[in-house]
Amino acid sequence: MRRTLTFAGCFVVIAALAVAPARADVGAREIAGGLQQPVAFTFGPDRQLWYVEKDSGEIRVIDLATGGDRLFETVGGVNGEGERGMLGIALHPRYPDRPLVYVYATRSVNGNLRNQILRYEDRNGRGAHLRTIFSSPASSSPYHNGGRILFGRDGMLYAIVGEGHAAANSQNLDNELGKILRMTPAGGVPRSNPFNNRIWAFGIRNSFGFAFDPATHDLWQTENGPACNDEVNLIVRRGNYGWGSSATCTGSSPANTNQDGPNPILPASFYANAIGITGIAFCDGCGLGGRSDGAAFHGAVNDGRVTRLILNRRRNDVDRQTIVYNHPQGTLSLEIGPRGRIYFSDFNGIYRLVRT
Repeated sequence: MRRTLTFAGCFVVIAALAVAPARADVGAREIAGGLQQPVAFTFGPDRQLWYVEKDSGEIRVIDLATGGDRLFETVGGVNGEGERGMLGIALHPRYPDRPLVYVYATRSVNGNLRNQILRYEDRNGRGAHLRTIFSSPASSSPYHNGGRILFGRDGMLYAIVGEGHAAANSQNLDNELGKILRMTPAGGVPRSNPFNNRIWAFGIRNSFGFAFDPATHDLWQTENGPACNDEVNLIVRRGNYGWGSSATCTGSSPANTNQDGPNPILPASFYANAIGITGIAFCDGCGLGGRSDGAAFHGAVNDGRVTRLILNRRRNDVDRQTIVYNHPQGTLSLEIGPRGRIYFSDFNGIYRLVRT
C-alpha cells in the first residue's frame, strides 16, 4: 500500500580506525512505508514530516499525529535518471512565520538540464510563488549530483553539488560542481564567503549527507569515494578536500584521493572499501543509550548499516566507530525529528532509530 503510516510496536574495513562489530541495542521502527524513493526529508512544527520523492518531483507532508499524507507541490520537469532528481528539502529557519520551503532538484529548463534550488511559499498547505534561488548547469553524466541542503545556525543555506562525474570540476573555482555552497535564504552571496561567490569549500567528489554538530556548530560531511575511501569530513571555510584529476585508489593512504589542489585536508575518518556512505546526524538526547549522546550516526546505501561515530574531546576528530544497526536495505538520509530522535529513510520508507 502506497504511503501507509504505521505505528508498529508503539558503497568493510576501516583504514583509519577499527570498526567495532554491530551491537544489538539499536533497532528501527517504521514510521511511513510504501513510499517512492524518499531520498530526503525534514521536520516542521506540529509533528509534520516533509519529504520529497526522487523521480516524481512530489513534495509531500506526513502528519505524525494522525498518519495523514498530503501533497504539497509537484515540481515540474524533474529528471530522475541515475542520481538526478529531487534530492534535498529544507524549511526556512523561522518557518512557519516565514512559510518558505526549499528543494534541490535536477530538472529540464528550456531544454537544458539544471541543478536548481527552488523556493516555494506555503500558502494554505500548497506551494505558491515559486522562485529559483540557485541554478547551475547539470553534468551530462547522471551521476554525482549531490543535492543535500540544510540551514545553519547562522541562518544561511548550505548545499552540496557533486562534481558531475568529472574530477577536475572539484578544483575549479569558476564553477559550482564539486563544492559545498553557502548562500542567503534568498540565494545571494553572503559577505563572509571566502571567494566572493557561493562556494564555501571545494575538492568535493559526491556527497549525500552533512549535519551541524549541536555542541560546536561545526559542519560535518560524508563523502562517497570511488572504489575506495568513503570519508567523514569536518568542513571548514575555504577548505579544500583534495578530490581532483590525479585521484587514485592505489596505495593504502586516503591521501591518494585527497591530494589535489592547495593544502588538501585529509578526512577525519575513512573507509578503505566503499560502503556508499550517506546521511549523517548528531545525537542530542536521541534516546539510544550507551555512548550515543553527542555521537554522530551515518548510513550506507550499499549494505544498510548504521554506524555510530564517537568524537574526541575537542570534537574535531573521530575516536571510535561502531556499527549499531543493520537495515535490510540501503539507508539514505538521516535527520533529527521530534524530541531529538534520529530518523532515516530507505528507498521505500522512513524509520526511527530506537533502543532495543
